[in-house]
Amino acid sequence: MQVLQPAANSRSLININAYTKKAIFIICVSFCLTPFASPALALLAGLVIAQLIGHPYLHLNHKATHILLQVSVVGLGFGMNVHSALQAGKQGILFTVASIAATLVFGYFMGKWLNIDKKTSFLISSGTAICGGSAIAAISPVIKAEEKQISVTLGCVFVLNSIALFAFPVIGHYFNLSQTQFGLWCAIAIHDTSSVVGAAGKYGAHALEVATTVKLARALWIIPVTFIAAGLFKNQSKKIKIPYFIGLYILAMIANTYLPKISAVSPYFIAIAKAGLTLTLFLIGAGLSRTVLGAVGFKPFLQGVVLWIAISATALYAVMHLA
Repeated sequence: MQVLQPAANSRSLININAYTKKAIFIICVSFCLTPFASPALALLAGLVIAQLIGHPYLHLNHKATHILLQVSVVGLGFGMNVHSALQAGKQGILFTVASIAATLVFGYFMGKWLNIDKKTSFLISSGTAICGGSAIAAISPVIKAEEKQISVTLGCVFVLNSIALFAFPVIGHYFNLSQTQFGLWCAIAIHDTSSVVGAAGKYGAHALEVATTVKLARALWIIPVTFIAAGLFKNQSKKIKIPYFIGLYILAMIANTYLPKISAVSPYFIAIAKAGLTLTLFLIGAGLSRTVLGAVGFKPFLQGVVLWIAISATALYAVMHLA
């Protein structure tokens, strides 16, 4: 899928030559791979780079973040236990179904009320309901979305992901959520897996386990929602991008649970996976230039914000009183 990216030479606040820009960028990438870089710090560094000097490898950014995220999530599977994951999945299934359905319906009516074009509105609703950029990437070709529509929705989702990564741990501590509650809340209310893992990992190991398991189970809903999209937008080809990496995550989890030799080296896989996710968040932040932010537009961003606040508040109430 081709995603519209802002031009690599879009204006930045500091004008420096290409070699210096690349050197600074590579230093930041190297820092993100060290134990000193947290997901939130990496995202913030990426945002600063995007505004001050710009991303020197912007044309490669989408593919790099896509591959890094998938490989890192599989690596996290080596830190999961099958039995705990099944328990978490049982807890999250009702919340998942209810929240996806409610978000899609609410998003449809809100899009009509704001007079947003149908495809942009559906992409924002789907990205909010399921798993952000992954859902948008899967559904876009099915509904034959234009590059501008894809860029607008991705920009909206990534901005809200950035806010969530900082805000959710603070809110979780304020309401004294347990790690199970926080993991469920993250998986339901934060769009992208990278930000879910970043926020949950900051909260605690069990929160990370719950959040990752529920979020990846939620990502499987891309498949039925894509079929629905094909019907709504009358696309008979129905070419659906199945998230195969989830199968590899499950295999990693099984290996960690039942193969002692694998579990002995699992901490190394987990450390590499966490470094990969930190780097992913840096690259996402570095891709949020002023061009991307300015392209979103008020109405689509308003739809994304209202949907996100609605699902976040409802999910928070549910995990506090129903979970």
